[in-house]
Amino acid sequence: MIPRSQLPRFIIASGVTNLADGIAVVVWAWMATLLTRDPLLVALMPVALRLPWFLFALPAGIITDRVDRKRLILSMDILRAIAFGMAALSVLLSLPLAPPVENGTAMPGLFAALMSCALIVGTAEVFRDNAAQTMLPALVPHDQLEKANGRLWSVELVGNTLLGPAIGAFLIAALVWLPFATNAVAFALAAFLILGMKGTFAPEKRATRDWRAELGEGLGYLRDAPLLRLLAVITGLWNLFDQMVVIALVLYVQEVLGLGAQAYGLMLAAAAFGGIAGGFCADSIVRRLGPGRAAQWAQLFSAVTFIAIPFAPNAIALAVILASFEFVGLVWNTVSVSYRQRTIPNALLGRVNSVYRLLAWGMMPIGLLMSGALVSGADPFLPRDTALTLPFIVAAIGVTLLSLLTWRALGRGFSGSGE
Repeated sequence: MIPRSQLPRFIIASGVTNLADGIAVVVWAWMATLLTRDPLLVALMPVALRLPWFLFALPAGIITDRVDRKRLILSMDILRAIAFGMAALSVLLSLPLAPPVENGTAMPGLFAALMSCALIVGTAEVFRDNAAQTMLPALVPHDQLEKANGRLWSVELVGNTLLGPAIGAFLIAALVWLPFATNAVAFALAAFLILGMKGTFAPEKRATRDWRAELGEGLGYLRDAPLLRLLAVITGLWNLFDQMVVIALVLYVQEVLGLGAQAYGLMLAAAAFGGIAGGFCADSIVRRLGPGRAAQWAQLFSAVTFIAIPFAPNAIALAVILASFEFVGLVWNTVSVSYRQRTIPNALLGRVNSVYRLLAWGMMPIGLLMSGALVSGADPFLPRDTALTLPFIVAAIGVTLLSLLTWRALGRGFSGSGE
C-alpha cells in the first residue's frame, strides 16, 4: 500500500484539474455561441471533447494496465496544458471576433482550430481519468473507498462546478482568450503536483504483451459480471440524456432566461453546492439505504430534475433544480465507482474500467448531437423557446423509463453482490 500521505496531494491535483475543467464547461460551449447560433454547430464543440471517450477508451485501458499510472497522468496533464495554450493563442490572434451567424460559423478557421484543441484535450482526459481511477484503490483501504471517493468528488466539484464556471464566465467576459490561458497554467500546476508524488503505481508486469488478449480479458470480465454490465448500460444512457440537457441549457439560459456568461457561470456555481453536499453525504446515504436502493432513487430523482428545468421561472430556481441533480448524481457515482474499484482486480482495473467507460461515456457525444438535432429540427415548426425545451422533456421521459426498467435488476444485483 502506498503511504496515505500521498492522498492529499492526489486530491489537490485532481481539484486543480477540475477547476480547469469547470472553467472549460462554460468556455467551450460559450465560445461556440460567439461564432455561430446554429444549435447543431454549438453542440459540435462539446462533442469534440466527448468523442475521444468513444474512440480511445479501450486503448486507454490497455495502456493503463501496462504503464506506471502516475507517469501517464503526468503526461496527459502536460498535453492538456499545451492544447489550452494553443487555443489561447488561436483566439488571441483572431481578435476582433466577427459577429456570430445563424448558419455556418463567422470564423471557420478559428472554429476548426478550437475543435482541434478540444479533441486533444478530450483525448488526454480519457487517458488521465482512467489512470486516476485505477490509482485511488492504491491510496486507501478498500473499506474506505466510498468515503475517499465522496471527499475526492467534493473537492473536484468545488473546482468543476462551483468555482470553475464562475471564474470561466468572468474571464471570457473580460478577455475571450484568458480562460484558455488560465487552463494552460492550471494543468501545468497539476502536472507539478503529480510529479511530486512518491512511489510507483504500475501494475504487475505481464510476461507477454498481446493487446487483443489483454482487451479480451477486460471484455470477458465485464461480460461475466452482470451487475457491472448493468451499471455501465445505465450510466451510458443516463449520460446520453444528461448531455442532451447540458448543451440545450447553454442556449436556453441565453434566449429564454436572458442570462449572460457571468450570470450563467454563477448559476452553475450555485448548483455545485448540491454536488458538494452529495459528496459528503453519499457515504452515509449508501450505508443507511444500501447501495442498491441509493442507486435506484438517485436515478429516478434525476428524471424529476430534468422535467423541472423548463418550469424554472428564473436563474435562482434553475440553480436549485441543478443543485438537486448534482446531489443525486454524486450519490450514483459513489455507488457505481466504489463498486468497480472494490470488485475488479488491480491487474484488470484499467481495462475493465475502460470498457465500462466506453459504454458509460461513449454515449455522451450521441446525446449532444441528439440535442442539437432535436432543436434544429423543431425550429421550423415550433416557437424557438418551445423548441429549446424539447431536450429537457425527452431526457426526463428517457431517464424515467430507464429507471423503471432497471429498478428490480439493480436491487437484485446489489443484494446478490453482498454489498
